[in-house]
Amino acid sequence: MTVRDEHYDVVIVGGAVTGSSIAYHLANDPDFRGTVLVVEQDPSYRHAASALSAGSIRQQFATAINIQISRYGIDFLRRAPNLLAIGDERPDLGFHLRGYLFLATEAASAELAVNYALQRGLEVAVRWMTRRELAREFPWLTTADLAAGCLGLSDEGWFDGYSLMQAFRRKARALGVEYRRAKAIALERTGRTVARVRLDDGGAIACGALVNAAGTGAPALARSAGIDLPIAIRKRTMFPFACKAAIEEFPILIAPGGLNVRPEGSGFICGAAPPHECDQEATDFEVDYASFEADIWPRLAERVAAFAEIKPGPAWAGHFDLNTVDHNAIVGVVPGWDNFYLACGFSGHGLQQSPAVGRGIAELVVHGGYRALDLSPLGLARLTRPSAIEPALG
Repeated sequence: MTVRDEHYDVVIVGGAVTGSSIAYHLANDPDFRGTVLVVEQDPSYRHAASALSAGSIRQQFATAINIQISRYGIDFLRRAPNLLAIGDERPDLGFHLRGYLFLATEAASAELAVNYALQRGLEVAVRWMTRRELAREFPWLTTADLAAGCLGLSDEGWFDGYSLMQAFRRKARALGVEYRRAKAIALERTGRTVARVRLDDGGAIACGALVNAAGTGAPALARSAGIDLPIAIRKRTMFPFACKAAIEEFPILIAPGGLNVRPEGSGFICGAAPPHECDQEATDFEVDYASFEADIWPRLAERVAAFAEIKPGPAWAGHFDLNTVDHNAIVGVVPGWDNFYLACGFSGHGLQQSPAVGRGIAELVVHGGYRALDLSPLGLARLTRPSAIEPALG
């Protein structure tokens, strides 16, 4: 049998955390009896967002669907050592529970209050804090310019994203999923269906269903089928550092201006989103140490005085797939197609959303609809009409 004669019931393009979660959930569904192939161009995952992310999860979002997805994800992470075990081998995801602390100036406090009300309405354990309360409970924090903050009290934290990705991948393979090193370069359409996917080695694979979980490669693959996705590649850099002073119970801090910092081992890691006008398409993985020295470090020291004396460590840069319309994932079947599914545009939230999205796509393929959690608010159709959801906070 030649490569061109091959057929799989489901072909998933992209074998990082989202694609591997979909593969696992398909193979683990007792009602699924088909074959699954995951096409991944770089099984070393050297440049995968799953391997280069800060790996955190939160419930403090500005939309109900993202909160529900995170709630599902937290529960999955707690059960993952058993769910993704192979024999007696259980994955260690390095899961640390610690709340996010979102800080707001007077100008941003109204938006923070709206999000807080939504979160409380959905029974998220979050606390509104005045500037006085912030100063009292976090004496190391500079609060003079702040109006308020929101602190997550439970079910937030960080974990090893690479370990989660590999755990999904190993379990999927143990359940019979095949992985192949190749790059999917184009989709061939017959009527309302994806008939086959063409690979960079000259071969083609026929499929019953096609899932585009290719991350930053998702727009190009969709474009080959005549679909334009509003997804751009953006680069973010994480800077680790050690601090001379000890700061106990440091939260995952999100400060005004896009600055973020959290504990990592005995030290910390931090990053910052560049100004909107400077946040351009990126293809390189170079670390801009000058920006840390000139911009990020001064802001760190201004917000936390103890960070004036730090020892920077080796930094790394990674890419993510940004949905430029509303900064939320694009999930579900493509309108007008019978067997073409999307799981992309996660805008930096792919790791934490991979358990729920993996199950959701598997349910669509196997059962024709969502069962555990309705992900339809994230469908592509919303982007062709006035947005049904607002940009996610942070």
